Amino acid sequence: MLPSKPTHDGISSDTLKELAVLVNHLRVPSFPTVLETFLARLCHFDTLIIVTYKKSFKPIIIHPKDKSAHSPTLNLYLNSAYLLDPLFNSIQQGMTCGISRLIDLAPDSFKDTEYYQTCYRKFDLVDEINLIIPLDDETTCAISLGRKSQMGSIKRVEMNKLKEVFPLIESLFQQFWLSQSRGYLDYQPSMGPIKHALKTFASGVLTQREQEVLGLILRGHSSKAIADDLGISAGTVKVHRKNIHARLDTSTQSEIFTLFLDHLESLDQSKP
Repeated sequence: MLPSKPTHDGISSDTLKELAVLVNHLRVPSFPTVLETFLARLCHFDTLIIVTYKKSFKPIIIHPKDKSAHSPTLNLYLNSAYLLDPLFNSIQQGMTCGISRLIDLAPDSFKDTEYYQTCYRKFDLVDEINLIIPLDDETTCAISLGRKSQMGSIKRVEMNKLKEVFPLIESLFQQFWLSQSRGYLDYQPSMGPIKHALKTFASGVLTQREQEVLGLILRGHSSKAIADDLGISAGTVKVHRKNIHARLDTSTQSEIFTLFLDHLESLDQSKP
């Protein structure tokens, strides 16, 4: 079989044909599955997850929709751990569109966090590429392509292919959402963004500054990064860390992370 010839703009004729198939599925629930097949021709990946984020609500998974295909780690992420995810926090801080690797979004000490050790590491990924698509004023979609160790990090040629077709994918997914969003709008109220969760977690126990330091620690910022972010010295951050452990009666970050997840669960249970 002869290789597909590229068009004048570098997109192959086969890719154009697959785009036509994608367009034909715009108004049916099978669109995300067809989109996965299309993306697999552009970029190698081991896992693909499509999630929507909407302000103070828990994320909703669009694909794979079958809950039997969701791992315990994915369920932990969707229920609570997402609050500490670099991608979620980047979206909260205003990132609304484009393609990025998780490594470029993560804080400097991300791999040292208990979130990474307890949750993210269990996805067994060495690279994650996220296609960020705004759906409306409040909702953002993330198509996350995960690569495990055998596949290695994404290659430049693959990233260039994704960038080349991203405007088309963005437009098509937005049209799909206009047609099919009602089938996914079972958003469950959450405890809100991490600032609110931390405020209630340590209310009456930690000072406001200690709450700020704790939030940055949980999200993966080093002491130096925390000092730079808050405009204080590294020595002061060290004192805050010591006080946080003393006030929460903990000795490790793992213990704090466990307390935080327990707090999130209690907030969910207290809602009517």
